[in-house]
Amino acid sequence: MNTFKFTQVDVFTDQALRGNPLAVVHGADSLSDEQMQAFAQWTNLSETTFLLQPTDPAADYRVRIFTPGGELPFAGHPTLGSCHAWLQAGGTPRARGMAVQQCGVGLVRIRLNGERAAFAAPPVRMGEIDAALLSATLAALGLRREQLRASQWLHIGPKWLGLLLDSAESVLAIEPDHAALKSLADVGVVGPYAPGSECQFELRAFAPADGVPEDPVTGSLNAGVAQWLIGAGLAPPRYLASQGQRLGRAGRVAIEQEGHTVWVGGHSVICIRGELTL
Repeated sequence: MNTFKFTQVDVFTDQALRGNPLAVVHGADSLSDEQMQAFAQWTNLSETTFLLQPTDPAADYRVRIFTPGGELPFAGHPTLGSCHAWLQAGGTPRARGMAVQQCGVGLVRIRLNGERAAFAAPPVRMGEIDAALLSATLAALGLRREQLRASQWLHIGPKWLGLLLDSAESVLAIEPDHAALKSLADVGVVGPYAPGSECQFELRAFAPADGVPEDPVTGSLNAGVAQWLIGAGLAPPRYLASQGQRLGRAGRVAIEQEGHTVWVGGHSVICIRGELTL
């Protein structure tokens, strides 16, 4: 059995217990795929990450990301949380103010600003949703067709079936049928707040097929939604999004487009430091 440094981070919040928790195992190069998956299933968090030595000379560190149901090539809150844990454990990026993470989608830049960081979103691949699948998904969410403004596949590592609703209130009122959703798709729902509100949008993310009935705060979904809505002229190039209210969280995701890059940012705080024996 081996011992590893372990950190649990709360992401997209500056207040512990109000964001999305992430388990991080440091120096995990000796762990097998099976051990990583088994530990991710045991933590039962939406994601667990494993920090490794990079194989690309341009990277500061490498990470593998697991849900209870499988491995992801990329995810947003694990990117920010893993970077925060790596820095707090003594990691030093090659470039001042910028860390470079190696993961399944390649190299991801992370802009550093104290306790807050932002990742450069990988380009999203979009596509139209089959009409029958869309109808079944709306039914599983208990939504009426007239509440839907737009829909789009958002493939950004995870593949989200994205739904834009008429309001944030419609998003918060959803009572999903998780059993029905499990056979359909991972679904991300977004709706606008009234002008003058603190946040521009409310989001919810449902991924029961991955063992995550509802994710508290989802970086990949926010990254895909931002590229979709900004590109379609449905969102400003800079805004704050809310996620997690129905789960008792207060996640805040800062979006900023600069040129062709969308930066997805938020705070992270460490809640647990310890050792893992496997």
